[in-house]
Amino acid sequence: MSGPSRELVHRLYTTAPDRFVAIRDEAVAEARRAGDPKGAREIARLRRPTVAAWLVNLLAIRRPELVADLAELAEALRTAQRDLRGPRLRELSTQRRAVVGALVAEVRKLAAGAEGAPSAGKLPLAEVEATLNAALADTDVAEQVRSGRLLKAATYAGFGEVPRPQLRLVTGGEEPEPAPRPEPGGTPRRDADRSALRADQADRAARAERARRRRALEKELARARTDQERAEAELAGATAAERDGVAALDAIEAELAELERRRAVAEQDLSRARLARRGAERTVTAARRRAGEVEAAVEALDAEEGDAESDAGAAD
Repeated sequence: MSGPSRELVHRLYTTAPDRFVAIRDEAVAEARRAGDPKGAREIARLRRPTVAAWLVNLLAIRRPELVADLAELAEALRTAQRDLRGPRLRELSTQRRAVVGALVAEVRKLAAGAEGAPSAGKLPLAEVEATLNAALADTDVAEQVRSGRLLKAATYAGFGEVPRPQLRLVTGGEEPEPAPRPEPGGTPRRDADRSALRADQADRAARAERARRRRALEKELARARTDQERAEAELAGATAAERDGVAALDAIEAELAELERRRAVAEQDLSRARLARRGAERTVTAARRRAGEVEAAVEALDAEEGDAESDAGAAD
């Protein structure tokens, strides 16, 4: 064996999160019994998803064709954004909302038939919707969604909903539009331009700062996830070691119980043997006493016969 099978992964990531750890640990123990410690370690590294991620995994594993349609729509959106085609973007944005809404409705249906799912009123459908929107904008999120092994809900605040400036390309055969003439007085217009420029610079600086903070948070999140995975792997190993220790203790206690039973039987046999020995000793004592009495009687009889023979010889 070389690791968790596709069937096991699908089983784990379509199981309600509150039962994930129990099924994973059972698979780890089974792999160890089968003599596959490497596979057991790889299974132990599988992490439990959140409820929202579990719902997205249900969709990806049980309705992969819908997730494939989502990927096609994402590619069309990216193409329209690159080409700055406003009408096409608006059309695709409307389609995006419809597709995401339909996928969320499908998630609700899948959850209704899943064992251990929260009630309909407690489903984190807003997080599911945010994750699907993020998959439309971010290829990394889309890949995680397609894999069916998403661990946490995702968000994306930079999707193409913010209006973009309308750009006009000027080619060599086309004269540029003449610059607008300054208004009478000139000063209010220049002040307005400077204000607009400052506002644009401030907006760019704010976006850059948000991007920097986002990168820092993503690095911190990656480190936290790595620490969490390591801790979960250690927990799985400790849990398995505890289970092995309990099994060994149970075996020893069973052996002790058997030894106690055999000791009780031996003590009973010894007690019976002692009683038999004491009875035999009494029998031997009685037999010896009787033998001594009979022997004394024989000796007395022999003495009487000797006396009689002596008397007869004297008479003769």
